[in-house]
Amino acid sequence: MGFSAPAPDSASPTDTKNERVDTLIFETPAEMAHRVARRVATLIEEKQAVHQQAVLGLPTGSTPVGVYQELIRMHAEEGLDFSNVVTFNLDEYYPMAPESLQSYHRFMEENFFKHVNVPDEQIHIPRGDLPPAAIDRHCVEYEHQIEQAGGIDLMLLGIGRSGHVGFNEPGSGRHTRTRLVILDEITRKDAASAFFGKENVPQEAVTMGVGTILDCEEVLLMATGEHKAPIVRRAVEEPPSRDVTASYLQDHPNTTFYLDRAAAVDLTRKKMPWRVREVDWTDKKAERAVIWLSQTLNTPIPRLEASDYYQNQLHSLVHRYDHVDDLAHEVFEALRRRITYPHDLPSNERILLFSPHPDDDVISMGGMFDTLVANDNDVTVSYMTNGSVAVFDADVRRYLRFIGLSGDALNMSTDALSGFRERRAEIETFFAEKDPAEVDPPEVQALKAHIRYGEAIAAIEVLGLDADHAAFLDMPFYKTGRVRKDPISEADVEVVHDLLTTVAPTHIFVAGDLSDPHGTHRMCYKAIKQALRRYNEAAAPPADEGEASNASRPRPLVWLYRGAWQEWPLHEADVFVPLSKAGLDRKVEAIFKHESQKDRAMFPGAYDEREFWERARDRNRATADALNGLGLPEFYAAEAFVTTYDMD
Repeated sequence: MGFSAPAPDSASPTDTKNERVDTLIFETPAEMAHRVARRVATLIEEKQAVHQQAVLGLPTGSTPVGVYQELIRMHAEEGLDFSNVVTFNLDEYYPMAPESLQSYHRFMEENFFKHVNVPDEQIHIPRGDLPPAAIDRHCVEYEHQIEQAGGIDLMLLGIGRSGHVGFNEPGSGRHTRTRLVILDEITRKDAASAFFGKENVPQEAVTMGVGTILDCEEVLLMATGEHKAPIVRRAVEEPPSRDVTASYLQDHPNTTFYLDRAAAVDLTRKKMPWRVREVDWTDKKAERAVIWLSQTLNTPIPRLEASDYYQNQLHSLVHRYDHVDDLAHEVFEALRRRITYPHDLPSNERILLFSPHPDDDVISMGGMFDTLVANDNDVTVSYMTNGSVAVFDADVRRYLRFIGLSGDALNMSTDALSGFRERRAEIETFFAEKDPAEVDPPEVQALKAHIRYGEAIAAIEVLGLDADHAAFLDMPFYKTGRVRKDPISEADVEVVHDLLTTVAPTHIFVAGDLSDPHGTHRMCYKAIKQALRRYNEAAAPPADEGEASNASRPRPLVWLYRGAWQEWPLHEADVFVPLSKAGLDRKVEAIFKHESQKDRAMFPGAYDEREFWERARDRNRATADALNGLGLPEFYAAEAFVTTYDMD
């Protein structure tokens, strides 16, 4: 085969001394997916060479999609043959018809099987459509089929936020086999977005057992995103426990955890490297260590003493300086200089603010947004997706009722009013007969999109802009009518590139929050990254010309913000923007304009019961409190940003 994959971070035995299972860390999810796909392809070819079948255990969910896409590419472009492959999927919801939108049968068909040549008779997925009396026998037969195939050669796994693998929820024993299980509360919350509400998520599932997984010849567990970091650390660094079923993999002789950088941030070698090895100190590493020490001891940076460093294994850091106060002063001043007041922020420039959903702009950076408008910048807000999938049917009914009641006030003609009533009746009939998570017809999707658009315009009006400053891109990848979206395509990149060319911004603001539940932020980031690279290449001067030729279209400065799901750690942020109480109140007022997401949002995320405005308020207050805890000036609230000239 002619493919290759990026290497993971190198790590010495000293680095990994706290890790109880082999762990590889990759810079991006794509690099991780390439490496996993390469391992799968190698196994398939090795088995083909000796005329044997390669037996794979396969997962579902967002994490393995990149692996499946790479395997599909290898099949199409490099001739990777799957005819000798036998597959056994981990699990399936119960009850669940195979053709249902949320069915893992359908997931595997759409995301993998229909694109490769695995023979149908060699594909095995637990059934969710059997009567209760037949389930136990089916589970026994599933185990027997695995045994008949000679056992699973390579098992691919993800990990849930509760630490489950497959649907082996906390409390599962290490010797369990394929069986029907009751789903954990966290698992059902995590699945709620795919089912358009937790109430629609099945309470049970059929899953391979922990013992079935431990019998596999080789196991690769994959995890991406900062939201997985806490449970990954427990599974990797804490002893095996029934509370975290993934931790049982420590007892498997051939298991490797494959992590992207975000999922690995809580591992000791990443979070506190000085505790496992000698550190080659840089200014950034020193800053991170001092912030960590200040927060751990609840002591402002200027008050840290030499003994504080010594007692926390930071001897080598202290010895870089003539006096410990020099270290504290250097870090303190570096942080203080990042506090940026309104008069130091951009003014009279062209600003392009990318908002993945129609409310991310005000939720994530409403304070900065407010200041940019006040500083007389020419601000364009680009709403990248229409957000229609997150609107309840009841909101459409409410607006239709309003139009029906307002026909006379709107001077609607008799024919127009009659046509409206007929169309309204059709929509109401669809809603009455609609199955949970059924895809809306295009006209209903359009109505839901327009609800989101109207709310977005109302929100930016609070901050001093009008509809002329809003660009609704309605990017193609999002327009599936489902939570699961299409991959980013050339059409998506072109939409973003065209807007960049039209606006020619000096600053762009991009969501760097990549742990949103359904991946839209991550996909928007990818589209912007590709479009910006193309835009910057076009703006760069030819090699034989001077820099002056590019003066009319400089490369924009990229500001990465985070929002409803996470905030930049203090040691990563480049800019802190203070907010007064009045400024934070104005931000919250703008968030309130997104009425369809107020009180009860369709996709609030599984691990936070607060409304989006509460998260924004609490997050901004917490950032200010954290800065104050380091000894820095006290503010009512603050937003954090990372700045860069590229997105690599």
